[in-house]
Amino acid sequence: QVQLVESGGDLVQPGGSLSLSCAASLSFFTFITYTMNWYRQTPGKQRELVATIDNSGIYYADSVKDRFTISRDNAKRTVNLQMSALTLEDTGVYYCNAHRRTEDWWGQGTQVTVSS
Repeated sequence: QVQLVESGGDLVQPGGSLSLSCAASLSFFTFITYTMNWYRQTPGKQRELVATIDNSGIYYADSVKDRFTISRDNAKRTVNLQMSALTLEDTGVYYCNAHRRTEDWWGQGTQVTVSS
């Protein structure tokens, strides 16, 4: 069982910035074998992959490219999502995901609301 705990969700004005963090209950040597992802769920839409980071590199959805930055600290077993130039369309519940082969683990989600 892998536990993922997200934090950092908040209410922010359009154009603002926010940083999300996800802590994983894994040892260092296990954590580094996982691809770490951030997804988001907005009302009426399917859960959307926002950003990915693993040993192969980093991926961003087109909708967040050049605005969001994903990073991971393997020593702390955390993955972060730095978000800037936020728009109303970025509102949603953001989920941390750990993926390895056939395994998928999810956090409980953290709410990000962009509103004036």
